[in-house]
Amino acid sequence: MLNQSDKRHFYRMMVNADVQLLINDPEAGRTIDGICRDLSASGMSVDINEPLEMGTLIRVRLESANNSIPPLDATAKVMRCGQENGDCYQLGLAFIDMN
Repeated sequence: MLNQSDKRHFYRMMVNADVQLLINDPEAGRTIDGICRDLSASGMSVDINEPLEMGTLIRVRLESANNSIPPLDATAKVMRCGQENGDCYQLGLAFIDMN
């Protein structure tokens, strides 16, 4: 249920699952492992161990625990990156396209 402090268009599910982020840059071309903390129809929150710049395009892959449900495979944009503590950064990702 939406309240005054949370006026999002989609509900968020709390998640604690491994996720892979592939940076969409031909020169970088690297994968970062992270932990998906919450997920909605429009994006997700992910904890990683290094900062990423806002606007960075990435490909997100979140495996499914159920073989009858395909993994999440999406292109997303970094909307925010905040340092949580030490070497933990929390990304706010907005989905652009489902692959």
